[in-house]
Amino acid sequence: MSKELLGAFPDITLSGAAMIAIALGMIYLGVARRYEPLLLLPIGLGVLLANLPSTGIAEDDGFLGLLRKAGLDNELFPLLMFLGVGALTDFTPLLQNPVTVLLGAAAQFGIFAALIAALLLGWDIDNAGAIGIIGSADGPTTIFVSTQLADVDLWGPIAVAAYSYMAMVPLIQPPIMRVLTTKKERLVKMEYPTRAASYKARILFPIIVIILASLIAPKAAPLVGMLMFGNLLREVGVVDRLAQASQNELINVTTIFLGLAVGSTMTADRFLETRTLGIFALGLFAFGIATVTGVLFGKIMYYASRGKINPLIGAAGVSAVPMAARVVHRVGREEDPDTWLIMHAMGPNVAGVLGSAIAGGVILGTLL
Repeated sequence: MSKELLGAFPDITLSGAAMIAIALGMIYLGVARRYEPLLLLPIGLGVLLANLPSTGIAEDDGFLGLLRKAGLDNELFPLLMFLGVGALTDFTPLLQNPVTVLLGAAAQFGIFAALIAALLLGWDIDNAGAIGIIGSADGPTTIFVSTQLADVDLWGPIAVAAYSYMAMVPLIQPPIMRVLTTKKERLVKMEYPTRAASYKARILFPIIVIILASLIAPKAAPLVGMLMFGNLLREVGVVDRLAQASQNELINVTTIFLGLAVGSTMTADRFLETRTLGIFALGLFAFGIATVTGVLFGKIMYYASRGKINPLIGAAGVSAVPMAARVVHRVGREEDPDTWLIMHAMGPNVAGVLGSAIAGGVILGTLL
């Protein structure tokens, strides 16, 4: 049988077949198991296309290669994602209870713990910083930082690890939360803030955050700037078309292109190596430490407030919005069905989004 009749079938290698299987597994997890389907589905398809032989689609002049150069090499796609995230995020719970920003900050220790662990395991400083940012539990921040620091063959594994563990928050966090808290602490019923966030406060908040964050961590200015610009579009109430476009068309199109571009970097020669396993292990470690430090700081606030703050909300300091807040709410209701922690947990949850962006800026400013 001539090669022309067989097409590209003879060009399939064992490693290529393994990557095709991994791609199909990602698609299955996204579709059937609902694990971060908005990202795992396009990433999985990008992996599939990049590993089909003889197509050239992932080469520099191919479709996926052009997407990669247009949106990953210059960090455009993560920034557009953050614009959409900002337009979707309601910071009112944080404004009503500003002290919860401390919980969002505490959860960022997972980033630096994983960075140190990676250094101890022999990773160079730039790749260690990119791996550590997995602990942010924030996909766009992870991709923004890793594409500037990490070797290109690590972009895909780092992004997949970040989104995979974000999807596994309901499995990772509850055991840690239960071990670190007592039943008495988990039963604390928090009072709802009586004050509302004024229109003026909601307008001034993103502007002040842009100024302060850019002065504290200049390298965080692109991420924080786009996040807060999106939030400003949401809150001003006079540019509904722009707010709606950011919340829908812009973030949806960017999600597709970002997933395909990230998936295109995961070819067999880059992904199938022991370093990939190390990235996933360190990512899990980062998530675990972030949850631990968040809950422990929640316990400090529990004692400082004389039992008025439920330490469980500290686990929501990771920026997996709103999944981490929902997990906190669920664990609280398992102890007492009348306990409602979701709105209290949203404060540290949205604070974690800001904290992760600033932490990413600190890492970039230190290493670049």
